[in-house]
Formats: sequence, structure tokens, C-alpha cells
Amino acid sequence: MKKCAIAILSMAVLLVVFTSSAPMDKKSKPKKKTSGITLTNLDNSVKPTVDFYQYACGGWQKMNPMGPEYARYGSFDVLGENNKQQIKDLVTKLASKKQLGGTIEQQVGDLYKIGMDSVKLQNQGAQPIQAQLQKIAIMKRDMLPTTIAQMHLQGIYPFFALYASSDPDNSDMTIAHLWQSGLGIGDRDYYIEENQQHIRDEYIRLMAKMFIYSGYNKLAGFTGFETEMARRVLDLETMMAIDFVDKTVLRDPYQTIHKCTPAEIQKMIPSISVYDYLNTLALQVDTINVGQPSYFTGLNHIVSVADLDVLRAYLAWNVIRSAASYLSDDFVNANFDFYGKVLSGKQENSPRWKRVIGTVESSLGEALGQMYVKAYFSPEAKSRMEQLVANLQWALGERIKNSSWMTDETKKNALGKLSTFRVKIGYPDKWRDYSSLKITDDSYYANVVRARRFETAYSLSKIGKPVDKNEWQMTPQTVNAYYEPNTNEICFPAGILQPPFFDMNADDAANYGAIGVVIGHEMTHGFDDQGRNYDLNGNLTDWWTEADSKAFTDRAQIIVDHFNNIEVAPGVYGNGSFTLGENIADNGGLNVSYAAFQKAKREGGIEGEMDGFTPEQRFFLAYAAVWAANIRPEEILRRTKVDPHALGRWRVNGTLPHISAFYDAFNIKQGDPMWLAPEKRANIW
Repeated sequence: MKKCAIAILSMAVLLVVFTSSAPMDKKSKPKKKTSGITLTNLDNSVKPTVDFYQYACGGWQKMNPMGPEYARYGSFDVLGENNKQQIKDLVTKLASKKQLGGTIEQQVGDLYKIGMDSVKLQNQGAQPIQAQLQKIAIMKRDMLPTTIAQMHLQGIYPFFALYASSDPDNSDMTIAHLWQSGLGIGDRDYYIEENQQHIRDEYIRLMAKMFIYSGYNKLAGFTGFETEMARRVLDLETMMAIDFVDKTVLRDPYQTIHKCTPAEIQKMIPSISVYDYLNTLALQVDTINVGQPSYFTGLNHIVSVADLDVLRAYLAWNVIRSAASYLSDDFVNANFDFYGKVLSGKQENSPRWKRVIGTVESSLGEALGQMYVKAYFSPEAKSRMEQLVANLQWALGERIKNSSWMTDETKKNALGKLSTFRVKIGYPDKWRDYSSLKITDDSYYANVVRARRFETAYSLSKIGKPVDKNEWQMTPQTVNAYYEPNTNEICFPAGILQPPFFDMNADDAANYGAIGVVIGHEMTHGFDDQGRNYDLNGNLTDWWTEADSKAFTDRAQIIVDHFNNIEVAPGVYGNGSFTLGENIADNGGLNVSYAAFQKAKREGGIEGEMDGFTPEQRFFLAYAAVWAANIRPEEILRRTKVDPHALGRWRVNGTLPHISAFYDAFNIKQGDPMWLAPEKRANIW
């Protein structure tokens, strides 16, 4: 729950920087370096002092219109498309082979073929979920805890979730955690804000349709009253949402640590037998961390007073919703109409092959990753990445040493943490074994369920055992990156280490502005409002002096206030508290990479003016280009609620005004729209 990633696909920028060209023939002349700036990406009708994002990205936006399957389409999505095509090429070759001897390659190919068999999917209709819905329709109240547990085992999480993660007080050991879960729309704001009624109305329509398509209305005996039952399920979820702890509160890890015995949890929620639940999971534990005790106390009341038919319908809806993407077109289309069109503004669903590739990745992730690495990842990429990470670590260390607001004691602890970063690049040293996961030709959804059960069993098996700090939290083909505070690690999968976002022939000013900031971003997560609470061993420990802690909070509040005042849509403002960690990481990533860039410049590794831009200007233009994107109005509203990252435009226009070097690079003066008064600029790392 604490992992910090730069954004879905956003680490794509990073990938090219590490791809090294083949050794140059001794007789060939070295290519002349380019500026690294694509001039057609610029919008010269706008001054950089007025709207830097539009100036740096306006041309890109015009040349890259958003396709109907996208709610947001950016420069990193271009990479994502390329990545999907590479994976498709691998998988379709396997699927075309008749027999691979029961190997992992056959599992991958068979699952793809099953997902692509649209005729069989249409003929089966709702049949793959009928047996489970029948059991729910006749469920007695005392069967609720075992039913919930059985659903949890197959990756469906009504009411709450249980997962395995490290002990916050002893990061070397894995314990069980309980977490609030089960809202079908997603974020609690959709349930409690008055201006979201249209979303709730469409959600009711979706549920009513799905009750009919699945046949659950007949199984449960409310034919003709599907809309009324959907309203009652929405009412149940609304009561849950009211008791959900707000996402901004959950940014404080100390607010999510409440270790309890099963007996103590049973007192917290007597309406659900905790022992029946744990026994069904075959889980014997002495301690479970409860992330939100107030929610579970509230859930006890909700469950105890709820009508049994509504509880059944809610559970059935969770099954239907989790299965919809893997059933016939009626389910797929209705699901997309709400989650794609209504919530995000998409116009068309992604082609079937992309959706099925996504299923193969989520089901056999590392197996596919092993093939992906073999086909596309080069040793040169890993070597280049190691060099860049080392450069940025040095720069962050220097900034910590020279910090004007930290005492020597806290600086020492911060430097100790930085020096012990675990750096993971490319792919894991040991691959997972998928031999016990069976892919059979019964139904697409049945295979998805088996894969989910396989993954859940794998996760639960870790509880009570030492943390495997060599394990990866992302698959190698993932176009992203992360920082994990419990293991104090930064990870850059192979999927991000490829063209076209880095030009090996480009001057390094642009490389530091793009890839360098991305690396610095992940490093800074170790010292953001969440990461700073963990020590070098990954334990939740206060290693700050009281004065330094206050100084950090005061400086962070400047960022909160700044992003709270950004109007992202008419009458809608950013959530500075929710996005604080990512905004601190962007701020720190820019400062840290700029310091590394200036060192390289002093050492003669940076060209002078190129294409009419100074090195400093190229640095900031490259940074902005990372976030070039088009986005739909609906997606702006959705991401403002659910995404801890600021919108791309504001990761540029909201962040750069806090960076002093940006003012010098583009001669920004007081009175310019991009100007921010010095006392309002944040400077933490």
C-alpha cells in the first residue's frame, strides 16, 4: 500500500536512456550530437514565460491526437503502445504453435488463444459465473465470513481486503494486513459528493443491466426489480464509503498501524466471524495489522443491520463486476460504457488483443517477463542505468549535505539511508515458478480465477516468513518504476529501458532533464512525506529531530497550498495533500538531476547552445516533454479524485515555478504568469 511509482507508464521516459547503441566501427565517424529537443513539439505562439507547458508541448499535442480508446494519451503512451506490440509478437508466436510440451511458453500461448476465442465467449455468456452466483443466492447469514474468504482467495475483495506485507516495526518479517475495500465506483468521493449524482445514476443502471445479463435477478428472485436492488446495493456501498478513512489521512503511515490479535479484531467486528474467515483462508496468525479500525467498526454495524438479500446482491455484484471483462460482449460493453465512457470519457474500448495481452501479463507476469527480457533487453541498457543512478545518488547526497534547514544529526541519518538504497534494474535474479498454475480450455474466466487463486496463495504463503528482499513488485516488462519504503529500494524494470524516449546521440542536457529527473523522482520518494518515516532498514522509525521534522512539514505545506490553489477544471481544484508525495518527488527530482547536470557541465560533458537553446533551457524543455499529453475532461475529474500524481500539465506548470534555475533559464520576471514569489517557492531536497 505504500509503494510509490512515478505514474502508470510515465517511467517510459526513462527507458531509452539506457539503451546503448552497438559499438561504433573504428572507420566510421562519430555522429554529431543533437540537442535532444524535437522542435516540432514546441508551440511558438505561446511564450515560455506565460505557459511553459503549452510552449514546450503544444506542438506535440497537435501532432498526436488522442485515439478513441484513450482517456489520456501522452508521450509515454507512445512507448506503451510499442511495448504492447513487442509483447504481442512474442505471445502470438507461441499461440500459433500446436504443442510446446506443457511448458510455460505453452501456458502463455494457450491463455492468449482462449482469450481471443470470441465465438466461445459469446456462446458461454454468463455460464462461467453461474455456479458461484447460485451459491450466493442461497447463502445464509452465518455463511457470510466463509463466502467473503472464498471470494478473497480468487482476488475479489468485497467489504475489505487481506494482504501480505512487511511488518512496519520489523521490515524483515511478513505479516497479514487488513484494509478497507469494496467500493464499486472506486473513490469514496463519488458516493458522498452531491455533484456526483449523475455518476451514481449511471452506476445503478450498470448494476441493473448486469443483474439481468448474469441471470442473478432470476436466481435471487427479484426479476422486474433490478433497478431497486441496484439502488439498495448503492446505499450499502455509500454507508461503507462514509466510514472509509479519507485517502489524505492514509498518507500518514502512522495512521495505518494498528496491530491486533484475531480476538481483538473479532470484538471490533462481531457480525463477521473472524475465525471462520481465517480458517477458510487456511491462515493461522497471532497478529494482523488493521489499517483502518474505525472503518471495520463501522462495517460491523453496516453488516449487522443490512438485509440479507442486499448482502447477497452486493456479493453477487462483486463477482459480476470482477468477471465482466472476461465474459461475452454484453458484459464487456456494459462494463466499458460505465468505467470507460462515463468515468474516463473514452469513446471506444481497446482492441481485444490488447485486453487479452493485459490478462496474460497479469496472470503470468514474470513468465512473460522472462521471455521479454530475452528478446528485447540488452546488458548495455542495464550498465547505462547503473551509471545514471550513481550520478543521481551523488547529487542527492550533496544536496542533503548542503541543506540549510537540516541539523547534522538528521543529515547523517538521511545520508545513511541514501547510501543503503537497494537498486533493481531490468529483471529479477530469480524467476518465479508457474508450473502449478493450470491453463485449460474450459473458459476464459475460469483461467483468470485460477491465476488469481495462484497469486493469492503465493501472497498468503509469505505471512509469518522473512521478507524476500530480492523479490520484485513489478514485472520486467512494466513501463514504470517504483520506490518501496519497506525495503528501501528503487526499481527500474526492463520495460522502461528502451527507445524512443532517449536518443543516444543527444546531448546530455536533455537526458538529465528527462531520464535524470525520473531517477531523481524515485530517489526523492525515500524522503517524501511518507518515505521519510522509514529508516534505512525499512522500519517505521522517527529518525528526525523535532526541529527538522517541523521544518520539513512547514516546507511541504508550501507545496500543499500551491497545488490546492490550482484550478484543474472550472470550479475543480487540485488536492495538494493527496498529491504531496509525488509533488515532493517531482520537486526533488528536478533539483537533484539539475545538480548532476551542472556537475557534468563543469566537467565538459555538455554542449553549449544547440538549436537556439542553452543547456539549461534544453534541460527544462526535456522535462516538460515527458508529460506531453492530451486528456479528456472526464479523465481530468477522475484522476483528480483517484490519482496521487498531479495532472501532467501541472507537473510542469505547477512544479517548475518552485525551481530557481528555471527562472534564470527562461528569464522569467515578476509579473510573468510563470512567476511565483520567492517566499511561496518550496525547496526541500
